[in-house]
Amino acid sequence: MKTLEKSVYVGPNLYALFPVIRLTVDLEELEQWPSVKLGASFTDALLAALPGLHEHGCSYGEPGGFVRRLTEDEGTWMGHVFEHVAIELQNVAGAQVTFGKTRGNGNAGEYDVVYEYEQEDVGMAAGTLALQLLQSLLPENLQDGSLDADFNFDEARDAFILYAQRRALGPSTASLVRAAEERDIPWQRLNRYSLVQFGHGRYGKRIQATVTSETRNIAVEIASDKEETHNLLGDLGLPVPGQRLVYGEREAIRAAERLGYPVVVKPLNANHGRGVSINLMDSEEVKVAYAQARQHSRGILVERFIEGLDHRLLVVDGELIAASKRVPGHVVGDGTSTIEALLEEVNSDPRRGIGHEKVLTRLEFDHQALRLLELRGYDTQSVPPDGEVVYLRSTGNLSTGGTAIDVTDLLHPDNREMAQRAAKAIGLDVAGVDFLTTDISKSYRETGGAICEVNAAPGFRMHVAPSEGQSRDAAGPVIDMLFPPGSPTRIPIASITGTNGKTTTTRMVAHIFKLAGHQVGVATSDGVYIDGHLTVDGDMTGPASARMVLRDPTVDVAVLETARGGLLRRGMGYRRPNVGAVLNVAADHLGLRGINTLEDLAKVKRVVVEVAQDAAVLNADDPLCLRMADYTKAEHLCYVTMNPKHPLVREHIRSGGRAVVLEEGINGHMITFYGSGSHIPLLWTHLIPATLEGRAMHNVQNAMFAAAITYSMEVKLEDIRHGLRTFDTTFFQAPGRMNVFDEHPFKVILDYGHNPAAIQAMVQVVEHFETKGRRLVVLAAPGDRRDEDVHEIARLCAGKFDHYICRRDDSTRGRGPEEVPRLLRASLIEAGVEESQIELVPDEQEAVQRGLTLARPGDLLLVFADAIKRSWEQITHFSPDDTERQTAPTASLQIEPGAFIAQDLELDEQSSFVRDERGVRLAREDGD
Repeated sequence: MKTLEKSVYVGPNLYALFPVIRLTVDLEELEQWPSVKLGASFTDALLAALPGLHEHGCSYGEPGGFVRRLTEDEGTWMGHVFEHVAIELQNVAGAQVTFGKTRGNGNAGEYDVVYEYEQEDVGMAAGTLALQLLQSLLPENLQDGSLDADFNFDEARDAFILYAQRRALGPSTASLVRAAEERDIPWQRLNRYSLVQFGHGRYGKRIQATVTSETRNIAVEIASDKEETHNLLGDLGLPVPGQRLVYGEREAIRAAERLGYPVVVKPLNANHGRGVSINLMDSEEVKVAYAQARQHSRGILVERFIEGLDHRLLVVDGELIAASKRVPGHVVGDGTSTIEALLEEVNSDPRRGIGHEKVLTRLEFDHQALRLLELRGYDTQSVPPDGEVVYLRSTGNLSTGGTAIDVTDLLHPDNREMAQRAAKAIGLDVAGVDFLTTDISKSYRETGGAICEVNAAPGFRMHVAPSEGQSRDAAGPVIDMLFPPGSPTRIPIASITGTNGKTTTTRMVAHIFKLAGHQVGVATSDGVYIDGHLTVDGDMTGPASARMVLRDPTVDVAVLETARGGLLRRGMGYRRPNVGAVLNVAADHLGLRGINTLEDLAKVKRVVVEVAQDAAVLNADDPLCLRMADYTKAEHLCYVTMNPKHPLVREHIRSGGRAVVLEEGINGHMITFYGSGSHIPLLWTHLIPATLEGRAMHNVQNAMFAAAITYSMEVKLEDIRHGLRTFDTTFFQAPGRMNVFDEHPFKVILDYGHNPAAIQAMVQVVEHFETKGRRLVVLAAPGDRRDEDVHEIARLCAGKFDHYICRRDDSTRGRGPEEVPRLLRASLIEAGVEESQIELVPDEQEAVQRGLTLARPGDLLLVFADAIKRSWEQITHFSPDDTERQTAPTASLQIEPGAFIAQDLELDEQSSFVRDERGVRLAREDGD
């Protein structure tokens, strides 16, 4: 069994509407070996390695379902087993994932294994380990030899758990993320650690662990300086122990003697209990403790030891949220077992794991544990009496093996007020107040308790998952502080897909929003734009660019072109758009990444309307788009049609539905809104510059979609009209989209058309132009298109132009250097074009230059370009005067002086050519 292909989807995709991994695997010989045929030894070993598989419901929907699939009837195939093992390994590492599905992909023995993940690299590592585990359990004759001879699953599993923990969100950050999800607040992880953004665009707020974007830097600085914190609190009359800051061993001993033993020695600016030694009784112990603390900080605090238990009081936004009693990691003697055996027994508690994997952390014998044992005259092989508590830690931090007991309901009001005052004194929005007292239910005034620290970025694990007592919602109040109930967290998002027109429609929508006063973030096939300024150049239609826009703190509307490639490679970069629009589905990119038919392509593009929240906007004139209506859960369904008699749209309107319809009027075509019983004429199409006075019907349709999208996003009708009336197809507003250059004696149109539907639309535009001269075209097709697509592109152009220049893109995408131009030429000839009308100029720059050189006054040159910016500069900088005019080698006629041609040729006085009786244009020479 081997993996053929890997894909990680970060958002809604073809396989699920949430993040999943897809691995295409080839079972090879194992295709003939379902689980039952492998025998009970395989199943038993698998379940022994991963007992949690007993809980997998599989298709039965109840615990034990997967085991039934393994053992009943003929069993199940290895791809399906692989899916469940990859899921369970993530569960073992602490992830909460359950979804998976495995389907054959049509090739013998090949399966698409799809499973959910929380962290991308952890999910991929789970797939790798799952494959190794299954290989190790197979009979030797079925193993493929790829597994290391010394593979040990227990060791590999533990290494995987550590790997997962290093990459997973910490428990505090994870609890904040869960609280945000419960409130339907979007979030993005911004680095490999705990930096997270909640909300989109201008509404975004960030956290780093439990430090928030509202946490003041000065407050963190004060909290990090334990001496400064101590002095501030003491000045306010809050209870703090006596304390001295020292920088040398002798100075530490003198400070301890002045304060009076017992004392505490701790680093000035460390955390998590690192380097802290407590209850020190003499100068020798202070020396050892000083050396330990010195490893973490140059400045060392010597503090009077306060008798009592360690408590953490959590304060959020000035209010006490939770209180927990922290007990240092320890073992309890039974009179017969060694301390080492007792520690192993403690670590066998299923609640204990590696790092933050589980509620509790495993104990270990490190320097601090061995020192504490030595102080009591013990070592790891000592046998403590029955009932004796042997502490292996000085502090109760959970990260070092301590336990936590919730005492929120026992907290005395004075202690609550004290903690709240301490947090406000430091200025922290989220604070962990460490408080020592013998009895938390009594006032500090009575017990003599004291505050030993106030922590920025306090951990939430002890409150969210205490060892004993009630779990407290520590994260919810933080999210409510950042986003008070009712405040916005999302910016409006438009997701626009389709085969053709995506970029132009995206720019139209952005232009309408811009003129309506919004700060717009746009992702298109030519770059990311923030408020009209290009920030990243290139094809930016995938999830990474979408997230880039949604992270920008200035953006209040996102308009995102969503292309097929991004959906297939990585999915969408956000959970859902407000409006999802599908403009059309036409033949393009077929035969790539498993998409072989138009129906396959429609399923990919359908994803944007499946997750749309407020409105789905669909092309009612495209049957494949029309069928997508059955899959949307959006509040509104809006159809766009250029057929005013469309029967389905008529019924939709009569039932109160929305539609944008192109209607014939006395002054031309009118874009009209229908909805909730209303009929609203919006704009004559000839008033929209991008339609070239209504001649460019594909841009009429794009304008209709832009109107439907913005109307569904609550833009005022007057703003929509204004936006459409001021949007044109200049290179500035829509680079590569029907850009017209009129400053030469001839007209040039530049377009990015690269599939049959786009080519056809531009050919129709050219046909609507009244051209006095010839029509020339620079024609190409992307190298990764099917031969039949290249043929169709040529067929659509055949007979529409007087001269053809066939070229290739800079990137041949696997084709030979002249393969595409030759295919185009062969297809043109097959369609009836004379060979003399066709030139092969493979290089794009040379082909564009050739077209410009051939063009004469009154001609129209259509350039299909791939390198849009370069080609536009070539067109605009071209000077006809600098180049000797050349004639197209279509049909050259030499006329002898005095020859009689009146019967055969019609002289065109306005142009530099003549026609024969068939209407074929022939070159004029010397004015004859």
